[in-house]
Amino acid sequence: MSKRKVTSYSLEFKQSSAKLAAESDQAISTTARELGVHEATLHGWVKRYAPVKGKSNFSQTTTCEELKRVKKELARVKQERDILKKAAAYFASEMQ
Repeated sequence: MSKRKVTSYSLEFKQSSAKLAAESDQAISTTARELGVHEATLHGWVKRYAPVKGKSNFSQTTTCEELKRVKKELARVKQERDILKKAAAYFASEMQ
């Protein structure tokens, strides 16, 4: 058996290849062949580095800040839900 050769590509190459594949009119498989990379590898780069059409491209810090905000809101909503459950149980027991 022959061992596979593991090739390491620079971040700049990955990003430019993903942008080229996403913006090009040809299939990703054709672009991958022309660049000399495996098709699945280029698909992964496109998914990771190419901007999604119709969506804004947030920076990593914006995403972290958004995640913190959503987690805080989730905790508040869970607390409100628990209070309402307790209140509903209390009033249900009084009515019987």
